[in-house]
Amino acid sequence: MLAADSRRFDIHMLFIFDWDGTLCDSTGKIVRCMQLASRRVGLRELDEFEVLNIIGLGLPEAVNALFPGIPVAPQQALSRAYSDYFLADEHTPMGFFHGVEETLNHLRDQGYQLAIATGKSRRGLDRVLDSLNMQGFFHASRCADETRSKPDPAMLQELLTEFRRQSDDAVMVGDTEYDMEMARRADMPRVAVSYGAHTIDRLRPYEPLLCIDHFPEIRTLLANIPRRAEE
Repeated sequence: MLAADSRRFDIHMLFIFDWDGTLCDSTGKIVRCMQLASRRVGLRELDEFEVLNIIGLGLPEAVNALFPGIPVAPQQALSRAYSDYFLADEHTPMGFFHGVEETLNHLRDQGYQLAIATGKSRRGLDRVLDSLNMQGFFHASRCADETRSKPDPAMLQELLTEFRRQSDDAVMVGDTEYDMEMARRADMPRVAVSYGAHTIDRLRPYEPLLCIDHFPEIRTLLANIPRRAEE
């Protein structure tokens, strides 16, 4: 773990989290469903690394990255097949990583604003939030099918506008290069997690404030947040 820098955040800062691979232990399911989908539509076999590499992108962008230049019809067929497998696979647990739920509750109880910026579709995010009984827990969210996909900074810019924040009043927490690049383009501080889709060595060049091996370590940042007197 790298220690946080000396930046001092406001107590009411905004935490923006990626979902898959950062909060939710879902990368294994994503890999398997994409592999099954590519076989079903007659495309080449995908190895685990290839699929891990595109986690974080919106589904159309992920398909284009995996199979650049293929016609629209097989692109759409692959997207449908992936969605079918993902919905049908009820046997793979997709709960939070260890310590995530407790840490999120602590942050919210302390007055921090919490948001999601994810490559999932709105329907997909709402479904998983429902399954975890967390609808309404986060103060806001942005999904890839309602704005531009990572690493475009649109998600973060829209959230900053919604919360009336400047970029240095927020921090992006993610597990992929797409999260880090999105935050860098938005000139937003970032935290990298080592346990997700991309290796920590891929994330360090984006100069995160903090690199963490376990989600609760994000509370290291709180030591640098001065308490504001009650108004």
